Amino acid sequence: MSEFQPLDALTLYDPFEGMRFSMHQCFLCGTPTSSLQDTVPVFADWLMTRYKLQERQIKLLDMSIVQYQHLRIACCPTCRTQHVEPLEARLELAAREGLPGFRQVDEQTLFLWLGKMFYGVLVTELLTELDPLAKPQYPLAENAQLLRRFQAFYQPFQALRVPMEYEDFVPGSLFILEADPAQDDMPFEYDDDLSTIAFSIKLDETVLVACLVDNGIIRQAMGRVYQDAYRPLHPIQIAEFKARVYYAAYLLNVVPDYYPRPVQPGDVEVVMDTLIDDVTGDIFNPWDNSAYGQSLLEMWKRWQIPLPEILRDPAHPLTFLYEANGQPRYLQQYPEA
Repeated sequence: MSEFQPLDALTLYDPFEGMRFSMHQCFLCGTPTSSLQDTVPVFADWLMTRYKLQERQIKLLDMSIVQYQHLRIACCPTCRTQHVEPLEARLELAAREGLPGFRQVDEQTLFLWLGKMFYGVLVTELLTELDPLAKPQYPLAENAQLLRRFQAFYQPFQALRVPMEYEDFVPGSLFILEADPAQDDMPFEYDDDLSTIAFSIKLDETVLVACLVDNGIIRQAMGRVYQDAYRPLHPIQIAEFKARVYYAAYLLNVVPDYYPRPVQPGDVEVVMDTLIDDVTGDIFNPWDNSAYGQSLLEMWKRWQIPLPEILRDPAHPLTFLYEANGQPRYLQQYPEA
């Protein structure tokens, strides 16, 4: 077996080539790791401390339960000290300033921070599938189209380690919402949909919602809704916004391809180009209100709104973001007095 050759600063790494997922290989560069010290938490220590997440539990696809503090991924000392820890320090600083702090963070940094958590959960799921508690109905490692989507995400995500410029594109759709503190007492909330690479995390009044591999298509499609949502929102309205993003990610019918330009002598960064291969087909599959209603049903579990009420008018599913005349709705409380 050939000895591992460390990657130079501008060489990309592809763990999907040969499915090199392990607790003994750095998730960013592939360097072999040997001890528990060569890991980083999926959810940073500052995040777990601030929101008391250590013993909070998350359910994996094989139905096993794991505490947040035990979600870790392999990371070599170089990547940990030079890339992951500086990223977490930047976001910890932003979190101290609340919503204004997050809105001052550049989009690439936010993408990398959300991507690091998403990828950590993904790697945990892939490793768990090797010895599952109960075999998932749809194993991630057996879905070629899904793996292609994950591999596409990992290309621009390598900007966490490799200095990288995205040429005329953003890799994902990012939304920053404001929860009305008078109506929302839940300091932390997290959910994801691995199959669509959609992700959401709530930190006090800040809610970050993203689809991490769509070249900003969903944000462009939801431009008006996002503009109308640029105000304090009741949590039931945030849940509706998330349902729209998650359902749009489900309907997305394209997977971007990414191409790094050849590195020339003297280059200090990788320039990444993108291409959406099938330009002849529809970008989104057709919208179906009954399927969207299911997405709302899932997001509105907390309020126990039944599906017949959501789809009382099949042509116009229930909405709390808009009035009947199409104007933004200002919701003080739910149920309304």
